[in-house]
Amino acid sequence: MAEIREFKTESKRLLELMINSIYTNREIFLRELISNASDAIDKYHFLSLTNEELEKREYQIFLEIDKSKRLLKISDNGIGMTYDELNDSLGTIAKSGSFEFMQKLKDADKDKVDVIGQFGVGFYSSFMVSDLVEVYTKSPFSEKGYHFKSTGEDTYEIEEAQDISSGTKIILHIRKNNKEENYDDFLEQYTLRRLVKKYSDYVRYPIKMEVTKEIAKKDKDGNVIEGKYEKITDLEVLNSMVPIWKRPKKELTDEELAKFYKQQYYDYEDPLTNIYINVEGNLTYTALIFIPHKPPQNLYSEKYEKGLSLYSKGVFIMEKCKELVPDYLRFVKGVVDSADLSLNISREILQQNRDLQKIATNVEKKILSKLEGFLKDDYEKYLEFFKNFGINLKFGVYDNFGEKKDLLKDLIVYNTVNEEKPITLKKYVEQMKEKQEFIYYASGKNKNAVLAMPQMDLIKKQGFDVLVLTDDVDEFAINILNEYDGKKFKSINQGDLGLLSKEEEEKFKEKQEDKKSLLEKIKEVLKEEVTDVKLSKRLTSSPVCLVSEDGLSFEMEKVIASIPSNEKPKASRVLEINPDHELFKAIEKLFIDNDVDFDKYVDLLYSQALLIEGLPLKNPVDFSNKMCDLMIKSTK
Repeated sequence: MAEIREFKTESKRLLELMINSIYTNREIFLRELISNASDAIDKYHFLSLTNEELEKREYQIFLEIDKSKRLLKISDNGIGMTYDELNDSLGTIAKSGSFEFMQKLKDADKDKVDVIGQFGVGFYSSFMVSDLVEVYTKSPFSEKGYHFKSTGEDTYEIEEAQDISSGTKIILHIRKNNKEENYDDFLEQYTLRRLVKKYSDYVRYPIKMEVTKEIAKKDKDGNVIEGKYEKITDLEVLNSMVPIWKRPKKELTDEELAKFYKQQYYDYEDPLTNIYINVEGNLTYTALIFIPHKPPQNLYSEKYEKGLSLYSKGVFIMEKCKELVPDYLRFVKGVVDSADLSLNISREILQQNRDLQKIATNVEKKILSKLEGFLKDDYEKYLEFFKNFGINLKFGVYDNFGEKKDLLKDLIVYNTVNEEKPITLKKYVEQMKEKQEFIYYASGKNKNAVLAMPQMDLIKKQGFDVLVLTDDVDEFAINILNEYDGKKFKSINQGDLGLLSKEEEEKFKEKQEDKKSLLEKIKEVLKEEVTDVKLSKRLTSSPVCLVSEDGLSFEMEKVIASIPSNEKPKASRVLEINPDHELFKAIEKLFIDNDVDFDKYVDLLYSQALLIEGLPLKNPVDFSNKMCDLMIKSTK
């Protein structure tokens, strides 16, 4: 006769919470029940090592579907439960038999057992998809078996069960479909196969299911009979059991890892490299990290999600745990598997904790160490990596006010005007000329564009190398770095380059003073456009250039202008004119002669400087009209 008992807690409210609030994804009920079954087998196996009365078994977890009765059965040949254990584990919500079991093993050899369960609440997730749950269970330490039954409301029933072997069978009476939910899928073999592959693929024991297949009939000669099929039933193992990252590193080949990577992340190319991490101690975890050969097409889109797959003892927890990788390494793929992380009660969301941060920090260091190895030992491979992902490292230098700049500065490489291949900042500094004070840089589309800049005149004469910055983030990163190995960064089109000798400086001051009235007149004409007009120290062959004062550069202005925002800051504009150029002499003559076209020529001079710098003209039509007027006038 069945014994009807009430749950020992405020069952109805708690069960409602379990079913409707704690679990956000109904399909994980199967993960929870399989994890509980794995725990039960673990316990049996551990106890069998020290108890000769417990027989040796071929462990397995078995799934069975009965569509006609809407039943899904999950069986295991693990430890089972006694009457008291059944009441304690299933009759008291949130009382974990697995947790108590681990507590009892404090003085035992815990390396021989590794149960998954933490809270003892996973069983109740079955009520999300079932309107009735039955449990048949028998412990090897009990002469009797028991049958538990509950609808997940106030009470449950327990009665003795006859003729059952030790272990546990859970029978779910799957709910009928309603307007909001479709439950039929949980009675389909392909659904169970998919859920096991997704959540429980690496449970250490085989998860089996009888599958029905249709094969074509053949005649006596072995030829396929068209349209004729026969059904056969076969026992299929649904899970892989041993994850590749749990195998010893020495047993793994690059070919196996590449195959795993391509299958797992749907890439047709082998990864550029892989990183295997196995840490044991106060915090134990395994990680397998891949750096792709090329970035995915959506890497820089808003829809792209970074993160590593997270497992706990081989059980899938989260597809993309974003806390495990910093933004600048968002392109890496991989998995982390740890038994030591604190999960929430539903094992769905990882709680913020120091252990997670420790893993993330160590994974980051391992990845950077791998890149440093390429930089040192396989520079061509590193340049291949940097071509595809270098912009991410530059972003890492700039992000969060330069928090990671010291970690990353030696991994950044730049094209330069003097070198054929990109070089590191370290190499640049090592190759600096004896009297060179700064690390010079310029922003441009490519090396040729930088070489064509008028601001390069004096730099070329000195033979100094110049970093070629081609990415939007470059100048922001350079400004965050500020210096490298004691050498300050200096833009070739900002401020004074400081390249003249004392004698040259004295002559320049005299010339600046001599041309003061002309410069002031030009400044007056351009008062709405520039902050200053100067003779140039940096030009030797070019007539004019536009530079900015220290602070916001023209390149930064362009980048900020492309970002949707109400604020559009402008870099200061300083017009520099080459006093030794014929064009300057022509402007000076117009000034001396008080020519009526002086203002037009000055405006064209400024427009020329804007075009050279790649900045937009304020009024292109006006520029064109003035150009035409002066050309026509010059022919009369």
